[in-house]
Amino acid sequence: MFSTLRFFEGFCLAGIILTLYALRIELCPPGKRFMITMVASFVTMAGQFLMPGLAALCRDWQVLQALITCPFLLMLLYWSIFPESLRWLMATQQYEAAKRLILHFTKKNSMSPESDIKGVMPELEKELSRRPKKVCIVKVVGTRNLWKNIVVLCVNSLTGFGIHHCFARSMMGHEVKVPLLENFYADYYTMASIALASCLAMCLVVRFLGRRGGLLLFMILTALASLLQLGLLNLIGKYSQHPDSGMSDSVKDKFSIAFSIVGMFASHAVGSLSVFFCAEITPTVIRCGGLGLVLASAGFGMLTAPIIELHNQKGYFLHHIIFACCTLICIICILLLPESRDQNLPETISNGEHYMRQPLLPHRKGEQPLLLTNAELKDYSGLHDAAAVGDGLPEGTTANGMKSM
Repeated sequence: MFSTLRFFEGFCLAGIILTLYALRIELCPPGKRFMITMVASFVTMAGQFLMPGLAALCRDWQVLQALITCPFLLMLLYWSIFPESLRWLMATQQYEAAKRLILHFTKKNSMSPESDIKGVMPELEKELSRRPKKVCIVKVVGTRNLWKNIVVLCVNSLTGFGIHHCFARSMMGHEVKVPLLENFYADYYTMASIALASCLAMCLVVRFLGRRGGLLLFMILTALASLLQLGLLNLIGKYSQHPDSGMSDSVKDKFSIAFSIVGMFASHAVGSLSVFFCAEITPTVIRCGGLGLVLASAGFGMLTAPIIELHNQKGYFLHHIIFACCTLICIICILLLPESRDQNLPETISNGEHYMRQPLLPHRKGEQPLLLTNAELKDYSGLHDAAAVGDGLPEGTTANGMKSM
């Protein structure tokens, strides 16, 4: 009975997190989306830092559970305080509900409907007869580009959250410590501090490199930390067995801790950016479904952590190798993603299909890009020009102006 209640509680909490994440993305303008998301992440970090203090004050897990659950009672007011996403109502053709919401906004802001400068209400009145059209996430299977983007981000989130625990176990040591962990608070605050530093670094990297560039940089750091930890430390371990090598186990432990910190730092950023990236490139009609897939992949990556605990850590090395190989695959796949910085959110599946990948580095002025967009392909008239002037060309002259032999 208790386990069932815990499962139901976690299920509801995941739904709340997903809904709030989607609403934040849809309510913010393009230039503020990442900033608001990072503010929410910092609030989450603050709660993570306060949790051990609350646990020490409560002393009983039942009291702590009641203290944590009480704020969720405020969520009952959510229905009356927070409106439905107007963007989602318009994208799913729920025009009647959208009209009521617009009138509610104008009333709250003391505006008159007659002052509608852009003529939104008259156009909305014409569409009231149309039936709502909700789209299922399964529709992604019939797309050419959108499903690839979502799959790439799912693999990124799975790898980021999965390998994060490998680095954490490596930093804390492979040996099972005394019950309840001697340095529980030290380990807890160390991991929380690394996550906080990762969020701060994301703010700077994404600002200068964009979403795709930042995700690629953090994935490369994760792969380097993982490969160096797996390869270099084994090499140091072999040399440390020779008395004349001058290397000891303490050197190996220091390198292991350093690589683990870098890996935890980068993998946390990879997981967080993958979720945010998916929220931006997934169309409004299926945004919650796409976010659900990426968050489910992240949860599956975290579920692989108990495998390390089985059989006295014997599967740890193989577990880490699998995720290290996944990071190399992800580096290649990230190059296939589009850049969503300062772009409007796609509303329909067709809008999401138009999110094509761009070159990682902008081409120089006057340089012909290697990949042309659909519009540029239509304007590319090399053959059309040749066909148009074909009648006026001398006999034996080809389209490029050379005479045939």
